[in-house]
Amino acid sequence: MKILVFAGSTRQQSFNRKLATVAAQMARDAGAEVTQLELADHELPLYNADLEARGTPESAIRLKTIFHAHPGWIICSPEYNGSYTALLKNTLDWVSSPVKGHPDWSSGTRPFADKVVGLLSASPGALGGVRSLSHLAPLLANLQCWVSPKQFALSRAGEAFDAQGQLTSEASHTNVKAVVDKLLWATGRLHAAA
Repeated sequence: MKILVFAGSTRQQSFNRKLATVAAQMARDAGAEVTQLELADHELPLYNADLEARGTPESAIRLKTIFHAHPGWIICSPEYNGSYTALLKNTLDWVSSPVKGHPDWSSGTRPFADKVVGLLSASPGALGGVRSLSHLAPLLANLQCWVSPKQFALSRAGEAFDAQGQLTSEASHTNVKAVVDKLLWATGRLHAAA
């Protein structure tokens, strides 16, 4: 089972990138083939239809291919001003934008349709970024993803990881693993015949 894991942040010390690493290892330990994607490796300009009319960036085409190749995703979403990041929205906007006349990407929803998505968030605050997830879930559903009802927002993330990047709390570990396990279960059921 191929699982894509990424964070909506490129910050070097991002709590969500750390959380993505933890979730990716849990999925590997459960037997999944995991691709951990770094959005910093696929820089995109701010989405603009006039810019797109001059040609879809090659990085957007690469991301479409990566997203499409993985039936299950885990997204770790930071919370900025009560919602998901501009980086994450811009990435989803480019990946969902159809490419006229392209043999693979003339449909904007093709990279998204029927993907099973598990959502995680980490924040220094007491709510753990749960508001970003409440905004992100309907966006993904609109793109025809199957969003798992099992989600987890890690609060007080500045104290949540040890020096090796592992979660210090057994309860947090259990909650993240529950999201990963539910994602793997649902992906296996939905894509069993694929």
